[in-house]
Amino acid sequence: MLKSVPCYLMRGGTSKGLFFLKEDLPEDSAARDALLLKLMGSPDERQIDGLGGAHPLTSKVAIVSRSTRENTDVDYLFLQVTVDKALVSDAQNCGNILAGVGPFAIEKGLVNVDPSQNHKDVRIHMVNTGSDAVSRVQLSNGKVNYQGEAAIDGVPLTSAPVLINFLDIAGSSCGALFPTGNAVDTILETEVTCIDNGMPVVLLNAQDFGLTGTESPSELEGNTPLCERIESIRLQAGQLMNLGDVAKKTVPKMSLVSKPSAGGLINTRTFIPHRVHDAIGVLGSVSVATACVLQGTVASKLLQQSFDDGSIVVDVEHPTGQFSVEMDIANSASLSEFVVHRAALLRTARLLMRGEAFADCE
Repeated sequence: MLKSVPCYLMRGGTSKGLFFLKEDLPEDSAARDALLLKLMGSPDERQIDGLGGAHPLTSKVAIVSRSTRENTDVDYLFLQVTVDKALVSDAQNCGNILAGVGPFAIEKGLVNVDPSQNHKDVRIHMVNTGSDAVSRVQLSNGKVNYQGEAAIDGVPLTSAPVLINFLDIAGSSCGALFPTGNAVDTILETEVTCIDNGMPVVLLNAQDFGLTGTESPSELEGNTPLCERIESIRLQAGQLMNLGDVAKKTVPKMSLVSKPSAGGLINTRTFIPHRVHDAIGVLGSVSVATACVLQGTVASKLLQQSFDDGSIVVDVEHPTGQFSVEMDIANSASLSEFVVHRAALLRTARLLMRGEAFADCE
């Protein structure tokens, strides 16, 4: 028997996924996840019998509901549906899919809009980590405007801008911005920086692995000894970062950093955690940018640059372009006193399709 579920297919940033109202999915998480696996077509590396795109970046789910919290409009739960395994994870946020949450909430009438205004600020509670963000969505005659001239690397065409301000995301998954209490740790004879400013990330110097940092994602994925070494470090880092056994988790992300090659501040290649990202995740880029400005980290040792208090922009290079992360910082010379007051990024989003998704249910 086929079960139908109302849903939207949306691009958020450089990711793509299915967007659901919470009320349209089973309340029981096990039943919900079983349904999502069938809707996406997992486990299957092609996801041929579902709506997934055969890649972690296109096998994502947003579950949205009207929020009962003060000063918050909607709640957003992100789920990563593994492509080739029967696994659904809520262990992380996704800042790219987040870009589609504001437009989806307006489309579904979860927030009120003023037809005379040209934008709506949607306050979003990220259920995965308990942190909040404000998404500024462009409007036209009271409806979401998806068309515009904003361009982001990794997306071929322009769209209306979605400006996202992240609030209080430091330590959102690990309990502290630098969960080990150190700017640098040594794991398996390799210097690493463990950081969580919205996304748990482990930074590693590409040169320590005999790499230039400009290798393509396919080159890195095809280097089996490299992948095995990085995974071994990741498993130990997960314990140090208060994430427990991460063997079946999608965090922490592992980011190889190197000197910039295209005018940015730093270059990255990011394992997410077993495939290599064609770009870099939104919150992953925030964590990398944050590590750049604190003295003593793997990134700052590479850059040999100091930063004054106040507003700065860190351009993070990735395989298909770069992210510009705007931050307000203070006390970057002191691990104990270092503070990130605000982090913001520009994303875009687009509605691709809306209707019903079908799954073969017993």
